[in-house]
Amino acid sequence: MNPDWYRVANIAELPSPSLLVYPDRVAENVRRMIALAGGVARLRPHMKTHKMPDIIRLQLGLGITKFKCATIAETEMTAGAGAPDALLAYQPVGPNVGRLLALAQKFPGTKFSAVADDADAIRALGAAFAAAGRTLELYLDVDMGMHRTGVVPGPKAVELYRLIASTPGLKAAGLHCYDGHNHITDLAQRTEQCEREWAAVETLRADLKAAQLPVPNIVAGGTPTFPIHAKRADVECSPGTCVLWDFGYGTMLPDMDFLPAAVLLTRVISKPGENRLCLDLGHKAVAAENPHPRVKFANLIGAEAVMQSEEHLVVETVRASEFAVGDVLYGIPRHICPTVALHSFVTTVRDGKAGERWKVTARERQLTV
Repeated sequence: MNPDWYRVANIAELPSPSLLVYPDRVAENVRRMIALAGGVARLRPHMKTHKMPDIIRLQLGLGITKFKCATIAETEMTAGAGAPDALLAYQPVGPNVGRLLALAQKFPGTKFSAVADDADAIRALGAAFAAAGRTLELYLDVDMGMHRTGVVPGPKAVELYRLIASTPGLKAAGLHCYDGHNHITDLAQRTEQCEREWAAVETLRADLKAAQLPVPNIVAGGTPTFPIHAKRADVECSPGTCVLWDFGYGTMLPDMDFLPAAVLLTRVISKPGENRLCLDLGHKAVAAENPHPRVKFANLIGAEAVMQSEEHLVVETVRASEFAVGDVLYGIPRHICPTVALHSFVTTVRDGKAGERWKVTARERQLTV
């Protein structure tokens, strides 16, 4: 593997800060996802990481047909890119009920589904779709221990699932089981926790079947537990980050073999001290929800962030004298998903040369509906 894979020959043509995406590495990551899942049929990748129709089309070209989304805009973008199946893994409430119905009417070639964990929300969805003469496939959102959304497996979960199955305008699609809290570095410990929490899902599935309630499908996990759920023959896996990867998961999950495929381009804009460089890489260009380091530089190992504001990042390094104002640094973000959302487009790099721009369409909260 070329250690300088990230370098761009025509870098002088590109403004900074900007986000570069390497399509060949994206495609290789998708192929590795497919191999890990044992085929495309068990993959429902989350598109929240990239938010780009060009990557949806790339995945479609590799045989993937099912996708998971977090917003109405992401769902619309996914359908607009030609996806046959789009799951909105976010309970629609308020105007979003009507927006989801509008998508179903606008894109008849896409099968839409959603998740829910509340009786009133379930009834509202059913009423809207029934009034329009349509049926929405609805998953019960299961709380796997993250305590963010979902219902804990047990009697209430059975009651809510029965409500979904009996509500006009809805069809019970199965269970949505996201365990995003489980990102233990040690694979054995991560697996132990995953299996312990999964036992409650198996009990719930058995209880639903005993109540003669159909459970057609289970959508399980995110990126950290993808290798574990991939071993279950009867679930769909929904990893997201591994399509672009980042150094956060690359460090936290050393057992997962994916390639960084997105790089931040930044330049030295000032040298405010003997061992300091100021870069044009502020909060508005790289996700700032994590503590430093928020970016790891491929061509400046060991630089330590000492200050960051909206448009500036100041780093300390003993190698500062090697860099002049205007020199380029290439940085792999710690968290790629919110970093992508800060950029209206990315520039693709093929064979070491920057070329076309891909629009980050679904960074918007609203497209047409």
